[in-house]
Amino acid sequence: MMVVEEAPTTQRAPAKGRILETADVLFYEDGIRNVGVDRIIAASSVTKATFYKHYRAKDNLIIEYISGRHRSEKRALEDLISSAPTPEAAVRAFVASIAELISSPGFRGCPFINAAAEFPNPAHPVRVIVRDHREWYVDTLAALLRDLGHPVPGDAADELLLARDGALSGGYAGDSIAATAAMNRIVAHVIADARIAA
Repeated sequence: MMVVEEAPTTQRAPAKGRILETADVLFYEDGIRNVGVDRIIAASSVTKATFYKHYRAKDNLIIEYISGRHRSEKRALEDLISSAPTPEAAVRAFVASIAELISSPGFRGCPFINAAAEFPNPAHPVRVIVRDHREWYVDTLAALLRDLGHPVPGDAADELLLARDGALSGGYAGDSIAATAAMNRIVAHVIADARIAA
């Protein structure tokens, strides 16, 4: 799913916004731990004092980065579902958006899976945000599949999320066409199960 940054509810200082936008790109492209504060400061054209005024520490910027990714993905999926004429069309649009993301320039896998891999402690705030994001994802897909008439929407939502995970990981690390095709086969089974139940 294409991630589009959500508009903030409060006015963000231009320098603070530049820092976050720069971190968003660098953390995703090169990994959170591989990108140091000095590189973010240089790339966002701010002073060290400005960086520390707004974020105080890299950890605070990391939390804002992953939280922003969650808000953006949440809005994108909710918009996709609300604009689809039927639940089945929404499921198909969900799959199409993932396939589009996999084939987009600069694609580097799922930012949440990438972040989780960098923070092995399950109690770390990044991992908590990733866990909450995934729980929201399953709940949202389960509600969609319930509307579709699937007999076990929670189980099917788990299957869709894991199919998405596999497609994003496989699409980045291996054959994007094979990864997308495998995801499509799983989704076809989920939709077929719903049709049988109906």
